[in-house]
Amino acid sequence: MHKMLKGANVGLSALSENVGSVMLRLGWNSTSGEGDADVSVLLLNEHGKVRSDADFYFYNHPVAPDGSVQLLGKTPAGDGNEDRISFDLEAIPPEIERVVVAASRYGGARFGDLSDLHLTLADGAGENVLRFTAEDAGEVSAFLFGELYRRAGEWKFRAIGQGYASGLAGLATDFGVNIEDDAGEDGGAESDLAQGEAAEASGGDVVEDVASLPSPRQPASGPGAVTAGKPAPAGKPAAAEKTALDEAPTPVERKRTSRPRTARKKITLPQQPKKPLAENDAWRTARLFPVSALRSDREREVRATSVLLAVMAQVPEFGRRLTAAFGAPAGRMETFTEVSLPHGDAPRRPDGVVRVERAGKLWTALIETKTNGHPLKAEQVQAYLDIAARRGYEAVIALTNDVALEGSPLVDVKTDGRRKHKVALWHLSWAEVAHQAQMLIHHEGVGNAAHAWLLQELLHYLQHENSGCHGFQNMGSAWVPVRNAIDDETLCQGDLRAVEVVESWERLVRQVCLRLGGELGRKVLPVQRARRGTDPRARRAALADQLCSEGRLQAELRIEDTPGTLALVADLRTGKLRTSIEVVAAEQGYPLTVAKRLIRRLAAAPADLHVETLVDGPGTGPRGTLERLRPEPADILPKDGAQITGFRLSLFKSMGSGRGNAESGFIRSVDNAVDRFHADVIAHLDRGAPRRA
Repeated sequence: MHKMLKGANVGLSALSENVGSVMLRLGWNSTSGEGDADVSVLLLNEHGKVRSDADFYFYNHPVAPDGSVQLLGKTPAGDGNEDRISFDLEAIPPEIERVVVAASRYGGARFGDLSDLHLTLADGAGENVLRFTAEDAGEVSAFLFGELYRRAGEWKFRAIGQGYASGLAGLATDFGVNIEDDAGEDGGAESDLAQGEAAEASGGDVVEDVASLPSPRQPASGPGAVTAGKPAPAGKPAAAEKTALDEAPTPVERKRTSRPRTARKKITLPQQPKKPLAENDAWRTARLFPVSALRSDREREVRATSVLLAVMAQVPEFGRRLTAAFGAPAGRMETFTEVSLPHGDAPRRPDGVVRVERAGKLWTALIETKTNGHPLKAEQVQAYLDIAARRGYEAVIALTNDVALEGSPLVDVKTDGRRKHKVALWHLSWAEVAHQAQMLIHHEGVGNAAHAWLLQELLHYLQHENSGCHGFQNMGSAWVPVRNAIDDETLCQGDLRAVEVVESWERLVRQVCLRLGGELGRKVLPVQRARRGTDPRARRAALADQLCSEGRLQAELRIEDTPGTLALVADLRTGKLRTSIEVVAAEQGYPLTVAKRLIRRLAAAPADLHVETLVDGPGTGPRGTLERLRPEPADILPKDGAQITGFRLSLFKSMGSGRGNAESGFIRSVDNAVDRFHADVIAHLDRGAPRRA
């Protein structure tokens, strides 16, 4: 993989032959686990400006109508999370010369608080071909990672690595976007980010003098402050401030009903369904995709594949959402099932085929489907990879109830390095399919009511108990032996069964994040405390040793717009699940006032909620249940007068004993515990509460 330095550039064609569509991943690390940022993309013309506000893509405007740009959101990766951006470079309009990729933080947070800021670029086959690690981000709330740009008919990438103190609003404004900013962003001062184009040697990196590029200005005060539009540096007349970009003619802008809003998007939960017209509950609503006639696993696989592929072809937003992450271009999509393809003495029949046509070129992926927790067969997947390579197809997509983990592949296959044509092997979980459907029909919207209805029918099918598409639903064969060994105190460190349980736990946590995020319409991501870049297998081995010594499985979930992280602990020795969150105490007010304010905020919380006082210094303060604290809030105050720093709110629940997803199973008990804690506790907390640093 090509490593880049700040200011360097390289031609994409020199890195891979498959760069018609690429995937950019932006990542960072936070020691607290709460550090986050939002990515944004700007399409710029020859003057270094957007043609109109529609060329600015961010969390409130994530997808280009032509599919050239799509912000795919965050996904767990290694020991952290990464933001993914899909680019169909062949679909980018010819008048666009530069594509700037940036990220921004909010709520007073700065990029200097994060570490390991990096960008990776993957080609159409999913192979990482480029990496840029930025250093010394500084106390800025926006950061320019890099840009894709045209040069002599070829796309190239330049590593910028430059901070931007005026935040997302200032960054967007400087590139010609009209900002309607009502969220208190970090200023909106304009500046001209004119980046001189140095002469480049073909075929290799050219390190430009980044220090010589005009850098974004800090918010000014006093002499030279912004007074009306353009800022003027102190000691220089405003007339001298003009640059080549200032003198460039203003491009004609397309009309828009409103300007982009850099305020964080307010999520509206789905409305309650209307009262049914049925005479009684025995009447069943007619469904487009019935599940009552499914009798065998083979029938479930065939039906699920056909239902999904049909909806993908008919709802462009949904089909594009699922295939963009696999390198598919934006274009006309057609899907097929039970296709017969020659392979040796007997033909092979993949469960499905997806083909996307754009400008006379075809992108093709073979689909292998598994339902009801059935594992992938290595021989079968290997045959499909061989067929795809010989026929010039781009990908093989395995669709199962499992959740893929880095460093722990679902199936082992071999790649023939002698073949020039590379085929990417991707994995897609049914939980991810349901999540994307939920996000579109309940929170983001689709093209018309018919598309929304189709997605709703698909979601109903996937969630039906008879469909076999329930997501991860089995903790594995090691679950019961490990629990028994913990009870008998015979589980020793280094036991491979413990590693298998840790992997199953990680899969379950990631699926819980997908399900809860789809229901809430907000980002829900697992928090990894380990430093990014740690070998995932070594990390899981350490967690397995911790399980052997302590008998506990632990995880943290970060839910967007909540005052802390949701901690989840499964104590296999006591058979209890603990869900908790730490909230920061208000800085102002007497201790008793702080305690009373907390109790009022939890007026609708269950009486068995445990409240524990966190104090400045070693140890913890008093604790008690809401039932006891409601009449006597003073009981939660430290007796020694220690300073209160926050409170830990916890609920306890008995965990299921079975390894599966039955009513008495462990997986079902984890889902119920997280749902109850969010609905009964987190949802009633003030979202404007201070956040823990």
